[in-house]
Amino acid sequence: MKIKALLVILLFIAPFFTKAQTVEISASESDAKIVVDGQLLGTGNMKIKVPKNSCVNVKVQKAGYLKYEQTFCNKKGMADPPKKQFFDMKKDDAEEASIKTDQANIDFSIEVNKKQDPTEVWKKVNQIVTDYFDAIEVADKETSYLRTAWSIQSFMQNTIRTRLIIKLAKSEPLTYKVKLVSEYSGSALTSVKSDELFHDWDRVLRKYQNVISDFTTRLGNQ
Repeated sequence: MKIKALLVILLFIAPFFTKAQTVEISASESDAKIVVDGQLLGTGNMKIKVPKNSCVNVKVQKAGYLKYEQTFCNKKGMADPPKKQFFDMKKDDAEEASIKTDQANIDFSIEVNKKQDPTEVWKKVNQIVTDYFDAIEVADKETSYLRTAWSIQSFMQNTIRTRLIIKLAKSEPLTYKVKLVSEYSGSALTSVKSDELFHDWDRVLRKYQNVISDFTTRLGNQ
């Protein structure tokens, strides 16, 4: 009976003697930032302590790569954290499919060459747009306003939506404002209708990188 009683006592008090666990964090990129509970503590490789009855959040980040995050817990009833955790970092596919640019989300004024007929110019505008976008949402010849539907593309950790907005800036000389709207959500498979989840992106997908220059070349005085 004494042995059974002792075992019961030991089982009851064991959780109070749980020791801190050590996890060795390493990444395939030696200069990747290791952020622990919101604080940058090192790069590439380091050991972290997981106190008893606690959890520790670890993020591994590097520009141009996917972001990695894992939580390690040292609590009763939960699996012990591993002795080692290796992060094999992959390139950010959204960044690889895009370029950084100063042409995103800005109105560009394009003065039309005076030798071109205004009716033919509007046709050219539509032709350029359909070279890049499948669907036009609004096209009003009378007001010279055109807006494409959103073109959306999902990546491993991001969703990008892109559209063109064209409007008349002034009639004399004939000038259009062209805006290439490029937005990101920061998550995969975001609905194109979730406006509140998208933000201006200082990049554009490579397939749209020549949109503004095409308008300038085919309509302007270049």
